[in-house]
Amino acid sequence: MPQLPAPDYPAEVRARLEADAKEVIARYPGARSALLPLLHLVQAEEGHVTRTGVRFCAEMLDLTTAEVTAVATFYSMYRRGPGGDYQVGVCTNTLCAVMGGDAIFETLQKHLGVGNGGTTEDGKVTLEHIECNAACDFAPVVMVNWEFFDNQTPDSAKRLVDDLREGRTVAPTRGAPLCTYKETARILAGFPDRRPGAVEATGGAGPASLVGLRLAKGEAVPGAGPAADHVVPQRGADPAEAEGERAGRAPGEAPATHPSSHDAPRDTSASDPSHPAGPTAEEGE
Repeated sequence: MPQLPAPDYPAEVRARLEADAKEVIARYPGARSALLPLLHLVQAEEGHVTRTGVRFCAEMLDLTTAEVTAVATFYSMYRRGPGGDYQVGVCTNTLCAVMGGDAIFETLQKHLGVGNGGTTEDGKVTLEHIECNAACDFAPVVMVNWEFFDNQTPDSAKRLVDDLREGRTVAPTRGAPLCTYKETARILAGFPDRRPGAVEATGGAGPASLVGLRLAKGEAVPGAGPAADHVVPQRGADPAEAEGERAGRAPGEAPATHPSSHDAPRDTSASDPSHPAGPTAEEGE
């Protein structure tokens, strides 16, 4: 069993963290609302949320250590153990996976000699798979300390982690320059990024995002080729009329009929009487 209660920070560290914590807490009408940034604050101190960090958050917010632990273990952005200077997250959700994310993750596991959540022996890189990086139009995507590296391949991902381990400068595809995991955690706690040019760096939507927006607005996209035949009409417009104009039909002229996927017969367990088991079957049948 671990020693109870958890040990406290050294006096000088405690004083420094208390000053930072009070600044964070003052931003919220209710003190306990500051728990998430405070967890980032203690993570910035030791690289993960330690028992000492949990105790500190609990004391600053008048919570129990059980309440703090419940939150710290719920969110994946809080580490539960020591990790590397660079958290390399490979998206393995559906789109990134089929575009090569699974291959990237498998390649990096072999290249680095670690599994999911593992850290290289030099303490530089922690590898993890992520369910979604929210950048599907740049798939497959890798993130390093939550900065984007878009349109990756197994080879480019290998070069990326090698550069990180060798201390070479690595520039994200968009967004702020890279910093260490601890420095990132402090920024996530709500403290300013003092590095020159970091705040001015942008990570706006890319061409693929904007094409989707234009299609959704009913605009033709120059150079899109066949995509122009699938422009979605603007909200409020008559979809049939807009589709007819693109197809060259006169107003009111009916389109040529064709069966949809819903009209086709399906040989599934739900539709085949000889195989009754399926979504409509009672449990146990």
